[in-house]
Amino acid sequence: MKAFRIDRYKGELREADAPEPVAGDHDVLVTVHAAGVNHLDVKLAEGEFTAMLHYELPLTLGHDVAGTVEAVGSAVTRFAVGDEVFARPADFRIGTFAERIAIAEGDVALKPDSLSMVEAASLPLVAVTAWQALVERAGVGVGSRVLIHGGAGGFGSVAVQLAKHLGAHVATTASASNVEWLRGLGADEVIDYRSQDFATLLSGYDLVIDGVGGENLEKSLRVLRPGGLAIGIAGPPDPAFARAIGLNAGLRLAIGGLSAKVRWQARRLGVDYSFLWMHADGRQLAEIAALVDAGALHPVVGRVFPFAETPAALTAMQRGGVRGKIVVSVTD
Repeated sequence: MKAFRIDRYKGELREADAPEPVAGDHDVLVTVHAAGVNHLDVKLAEGEFTAMLHYELPLTLGHDVAGTVEAVGSAVTRFAVGDEVFARPADFRIGTFAERIAIAEGDVALKPDSLSMVEAASLPLVAVTAWQALVERAGVGVGSRVLIHGGAGGFGSVAVQLAKHLGAHVATTASASNVEWLRGLGADEVIDYRSQDFATLLSGYDLVIDGVGGENLEKSLRVLRPGGLAIGIAGPPDPAFARAIGLNAGLRLAIGGLSAKVRWQARRLGVDYSFLWMHADGRQLAEIAALVDAGALHPVVGRVFPFAETPAALTAMQRGGVRGKIVVSVTD
């Protein structure tokens, strides 16, 4: 089958003939109709996570999929051939920039009826990340005050909507051209990051979700109330994450060092810092699908590329400036 793969880190993403996927007893084999493009694909291709994720090369990239079930394993009970599904395959089972992929049943959900394949493919990674940050880790509810950086991006545009649905007061950062659009998504306050300093305008927040890192993350700690939480989705990773993925003592120490400064700053301010590496979860994705069909969440697709132009889609992701998600259409 055709797939887009890298032969080495920092190398070219190229079309290649890849082995046909084999569905195990607990897997569904999916014909890929569309695949979302994420910053994680770019970072993996650049070799940024080799200390944590030991992939064998050549590697087919792609973390989001929407498609049709072509076959099911003997132990699969929740899906049947012909079902329209979407998923974020688990780490070490990625590879949605391909014509077909085998995915564990537990990582898959039925596609929202109200969405096209392209729209559905834009959601899994960013929507489940938002769910795990806002619901699973922070317990956001009515009256919570939440700051989400980068509201116009793929993650931010979904997280703003979900936080608002949960009853939170939502602030976000974006360029001036996106202010009114983000208010339409549910943001109560939109800070123009080019001309305004969010750290001087906001205070008393329960939660900040940061996908930038560095100085932006450090400034974010100052807008939190005592006991508030900053969640980093772009890093730096913390010791809890290193333990959770089973790194050895040396790597745990190294990982802890990456976040030592921000964790020290958080303690000094009486707040907490936590790194979030999302995990695939089909049941959470099913909850998200229900919210989509109920009209509470809307995917934002900024650009669509044909399958043959998958490398150009990653280049567009690197350049930035796209509102919402970039999606590759495989079957159309």
